Amino acid sequence: MPSRFFSPFFFLFILSNHLYSQQVGHTQFTFVDASRGNRSIQSEVYYPATSAGNNTPIAAGIFPIIVFGHGFVMTPSAYQNFWDDLVPEGYILAFPSTEGGFAPVHADFGADLKFLVGEIQTNGAGASVPSTSVGNLSAIMGHSMGGGCSFLAAENNTGITTMISFAAANTNPSSITAAQMVSVPVLVFSGANDCVAPPTTQQNLIYASTSSSYKTQVYITGGSHCYFADYNFNCAFGEATCSPSPTITRAEQHDATSTFLKLWLAYYLKGDCSKAQEFQDSLSASPRITFRQSQPIACTTGIQQALNATDFSLHIFPNPAENYIMIDGKAGAETEITIYNLVGEKIKVSYSESPNAKNRLKINVSGLKKGIYFVEGKEAENSWRGRFVRE
Repeated sequence: MPSRFFSPFFFLFILSNHLYSQQVGHTQFTFVDASRGNRSIQSEVYYPATSAGNNTPIAAGIFPIIVFGHGFVMTPSAYQNFWDDLVPEGYILAFPSTEGGFAPVHADFGADLKFLVGEIQTNGAGASVPSTSVGNLSAIMGHSMGGGCSFLAAENNTGITTMISFAAANTNPSSITAAQMVSVPVLVFSGANDCVAPPTTQQNLIYASTSSSYKTQVYITGGSHCYFADYNFNCAFGEATCSPSPTITRAEQHDATSTFLKLWLAYYLKGDCSKAQEFQDSLSASPRITFRQSQPIACTTGIQQALNATDFSLHIFPNPAENYIMIDGKAGAETEITIYNLVGEKIKVSYSESPNAKNRLKINVSGLKKGIYFVEGKEAENSWRGRFVRE
């Protein structure tokens, strides 16, 4: 059993500890996708480290993985603002450099993004980022072309936790069509003054098409297409040929984006319920943005109790689980079991009392996607809690 799954109390530490102070480590690694003719995917990987630099030791802990897709004729180096902002918060970021030419194959790039999430979780990213340091929660993000390809990567993909796009451009095959089959929580960022991929013809249509129950579109007032990233000549050249121009600075757009991005990620990738409410409050209070939303994100009472609880008295095994879990201890045959995911949604599962063990329930979890789940057991006036990982 991997050492990162020692006990429920360890999960509590991982989920609640969101104030990191690590340095930014970097490694370059080439992944190979055997299912696509041994396709090579060279990537820049940035991770929380004990000291800044190339191939420095990774910091102690388990960190969610974020895979980021670059824009058209752009390179990972244009997105230092993202790794500088997020790695110290406790995230691993991987930037594939594939499809960077003038004739990118969008389907291949989307497949690269999708592949990297599972590959890094399973095998890590070389010696610098071992798989034991990579958590089960994940996000796919992308800018411009990479934002559109993020929807291709998230199509029918329940192996990721959430996805976020920045100035997403429609792709071929269509991101708008792919969005119809995206069910994970989605955050869409748009620059109100984006003249390269205008929201009215690009992100608005993608957002409307997305089937996710929890989706939010944030418009940065006066924001542009290229200002989501650091300066890049190709992006700046293209943006200079159209209008309207941005009415805010790049730093101001970075700051506005970071505010909402960090709150969203802290909730979905770290289970910090307080950040869900802070995200909602910031949407309503901020003069820097406008927004629309399918429904507010919020922790349910059950998941809030699970996160706040110090007594996880349900003994759940095997943990991590693949096909089933057994609940032992205080739960009995009359116990009503409820399972919540990190979004706070109730999960429907089947369970029955084991015929060969008293006060033991067997629950089929084979249909659940990978991630952390909370269990609440109720019987008469008593209630108990626990949590498990679905691998």
